[in-house]
Amino acid sequence: MRLTSGLLAGLFSLAILTSYPSLSNSYIVIDKSDNSLTYYAHNIKVKTFSVATGRTDQDTPNGVYPVVMLVKNPWYLKKNIPGGTPENPLGVRWIGLEVPGTDGSIYGIHGTNEPDSIGKHASSGCVRMHNADVTWLYEHVHVGTIVEIVE
Repeated sequence: MRLTSGLLAGLFSLAILTSYPSLSNSYIVIDKSDNSLTYYAHNIKVKTFSVATGRTDQDTPNGVYPVVMLVKNPWYLKKNIPGGTPENPLGVRWIGLEVPGTDGSIYGIHGTNEPDSIGKHASSGCVRMHNADVTWLYEHVHVGTIVEIVE
């Protein structure tokens, strides 16, 4: 039997994702090449969203990272903007990722007050979603959910 490179990549990704301990039967794959985020439950694709990723390839780091922080209406501390306000660039939810050297407060999946940026390479490293989409995702992930970021 001959496996295609796409199937091999998929099996490799599944092996990576299943080798990390998780408190959840779900995982997320973010594909920077088409600015999409796909949520899987029990290895079944449930929903795909359009997202914004980093302006450059290096801004949003490739890799496999666990969710370590979940925050409703996050404050934007750089400019002291309260959570839940329309001018907050983090939108209505923060899903923090444990990228090496960080604690879940640097890289994350979050809402945005710039919905026109969705579908583009527009962020400084985080993954932006429409507020309604990140609210849905927030309700389906848990601390320990694995997120894989690929090209």
